[in-house]
Amino acid sequence: MAERNPGAAVGAAGRAPAADRADAIRNVVLVGHSGAGKTTLVEQLLAATGTIQRPGRVEDGNTVSDFDEVEVRQQRSVNLAVAPLVRNDIKINLIDTPGYADFVGDLRAGLRAADAALFVVSASEGIDGLTQMLWEECAQVGMPRAVVITKIDHQRADFDEVLTTCQEVFGDGVAPLYLPVITNGNVNGLIGLLSEKFYNYATGKRTEKEPGAEYAAQIEEHRGALIEGIIQESEDESLMDRYLEGEPIDTKILVADLEKAVARGSFYPVLCSGLGVGAEELLEIMTQGFPSPLEHPMPEITDLSGKPVKYITCDPDGPLVAEVVKTTSDPYVGRISLVRVFSGTLRPDMTVHVSGHGLADRGHEDHDVDERIGTLTSPLGKQQRPAAKGVAGDIVAVAKLLRAETGDTLSDADHPLLMTAWAMPDPLLPVAIRAKSKADEDKLAQALGRLVAEDPTLRLENNAETKQLVLWCMGEAHTDVLLDRLSKRYGVDVERVELRVPLRETFGGKCQAMGRNVKQTGGHGQYAICHLEVEPLPSGAGFEFVDKIVGGVVPRQFIPSVEKGVRAQMDRGVVAGYPMVDVRVTLYDGKAHSVDSSDMAFQIAGQLALKEAASKVPTLLLEPVDELSVLVADDYVGSVMSDLSSRRGRVLGTEPVGTGRTLVKAEVPELEITRYAIDLRSMSHGTGTFQRTFLRYEPLPPNLANKLASAAE
Repeated sequence: MAERNPGAAVGAAGRAPAADRADAIRNVVLVGHSGAGKTTLVEQLLAATGTIQRPGRVEDGNTVSDFDEVEVRQQRSVNLAVAPLVRNDIKINLIDTPGYADFVGDLRAGLRAADAALFVVSASEGIDGLTQMLWEECAQVGMPRAVVITKIDHQRADFDEVLTTCQEVFGDGVAPLYLPVITNGNVNGLIGLLSEKFYNYATGKRTEKEPGAEYAAQIEEHRGALIEGIIQESEDESLMDRYLEGEPIDTKILVADLEKAVARGSFYPVLCSGLGVGAEELLEIMTQGFPSPLEHPMPEITDLSGKPVKYITCDPDGPLVAEVVKTTSDPYVGRISLVRVFSGTLRPDMTVHVSGHGLADRGHEDHDVDERIGTLTSPLGKQQRPAAKGVAGDIVAVAKLLRAETGDTLSDADHPLLMTAWAMPDPLLPVAIRAKSKADEDKLAQALGRLVAEDPTLRLENNAETKQLVLWCMGEAHTDVLLDRLSKRYGVDVERVELRVPLRETFGGKCQAMGRNVKQTGGHGQYAICHLEVEPLPSGAGFEFVDKIVGGVVPRQFIPSVEKGVRAQMDRGVVAGYPMVDVRVTLYDGKAHSVDSSDMAFQIAGQLALKEAASKVPTLLLEPVDELSVLVADDYVGSVMSDLSSRRGRVLGTEPVGTGRTLVKAEVPELEITRYAIDLRSMSHGTGTFQRTFLRYEPLPPNLANKLASAAE
């Protein structure tokens, strides 16, 4: 049973709604492109249930879910936020997610925490490519879905056209439950297709009456399609025959079958929303049509050795299994972990096991540690209201878990378990930064550590070759938010610097060279002469050192010294300061002195010989080449292939993937794709994705090699 809290307003110390049973909980994630109206819809639903006194506006920066300073300034969501409300003794955790592709990490976290998805589509803008991709992703895992067409009162709104687009793009099973009634640009109400009632909102409150005769044809057309769709999903096989024979079907039977089909994820009702219109209907479908956590499949769970665990269910009395779906760090409050409880009950002061595995490549080292749960709260935007417990199926916030990061599993300390991490895209936009001052440099490491703990889509790299600190981000907007947080939240000022791609050097031909290190000073001098032959090797062959000394002209103990000196010089490079690779060096002659020869003397001689060789034959700069796998809609294949060719790329081929998409494979120099994440998104209208794998090093074109060599001098 969920407790009502009708009077709580934003910022008030209201009592949080609570739930004791999983069947009294609904976890609903709002999905849709930026600007579709998700945050505004959350405000309307909160106001409709009395959770807040009046809805805020994104433009005014006073909405519940867009409370971060960055969100207020940019007037768009960049974080996942939870807003719980109560309707008919059902607690609904609304999960508002960002609609911009750069923040897909929070969106994926929202999908993991939810049991159903509400796709938000603007009546004035329609569907974008990212929304379509997310629909397909939900379809693959059988996520129950509904569609709400927002902004039906917008001056450019076209409900019928957007409805048709939804049915074409989202496929079978998409049908409207309500039709908007619009007069002179004003939305007066909605017509329920199953009830055949007109819900009038003209006075500000919903009243019910019979629709006018002018709507009869429209109702008949859409109602027939809706009933046929519901009957096709019904478990009662006799319904279709009865319907085709003209027998009227009881509305209660249709509603019951509709709710079952929605909960199964096989039927997708379309609702509509405008200013002051549609909230009641949405709350009805959420409470009656969307599944409870009991009906949603449990994510894969293993023990710490990786052995699958099958006995876990959504039971408040079962073993504790919970997951950190979002981590935020505040300089004053500390770390707050938003947790979805899948099994068991989370209580204050209990000791839990925190497990994080599988994200070491992104800076999240594997860890297993016991921690004590502090205060439990129920978040309403930035407001944290005390919560007595978090039962299986619910979402709560936990304060000051020192080691817990986004994606970690919380379980019983005596029986630790691990939930398989959700799929997270690779960050593919490298951005090099440096601290503006010594004071900033001292604070930078700790601040970046906190950002990495919050965001699994961020990868931190300290490049040993280029000596650069590189943030691997999802896109330009993601980068801007990260740098903004470093500055505003943690007081660390950084600046972007030009990204250096690690190049290599090699010899362009075969030659012989001598290294002469003969110096006479007071006491012991230095005496070492070595003759080397250098020659290039095939790409990827590495380094070979060949000893061809005969007659002891170079004593045996100094031959490794020559090799050590050569290797040291290769690491430093001989032209532009980049490491040298794919070279065979043969020591074939030399001279030594019984007193003045030493290990260091022959190391220096080896270095000098390599430098002399570089003056005799051309030295090539090599650039890394990656294999790119680019997945795009068929409409953009030509543009992508042309663009790859313009980047000195070699297109290897294409292959169809599913319906309407093509995988393009190409080999492209890394120098040409440092900002490809941004360019591909622009070319493909946000629908293209790519992966990159290092292949080999190849010689740079002479004009680029000369330019880079000059810059290195």
